[in-house]
Amino acid sequence: MDQTNIWSVLITAITVLGGTSAFRYYEKRAMRKERDEEFIRHDCKDRIAKLETLLENASKEKDELRSMVLELTKEVASLRVKVEFFENNRSK
Repeated sequence: MDQTNIWSVLITAITVLGGTSAFRYYEKRAMRKERDEEFIRHDCKDRIAKLETLLENASKEKDELRSMVLELTKEVASLRVKVEFFENNRSK
């Protein structure tokens, strides 16, 4: 009977120590996973902010280029009129 109790105590001690170790392992694993997710979340926020800035800059640049194209189109139209005028005057 004494030997049975010793075995029971040993098995219980091993189970408790194994359970504690397993709990620590899973706790550390969960904390590491949470840190990784938090890092990814912050990284995504930073990337989104950068992309929004780039998009705003590209939109402003597009608007500037559009206005430049309109101005150049006006200048080309006025130069065409002048060229036609000079060609008509030269041929007379």
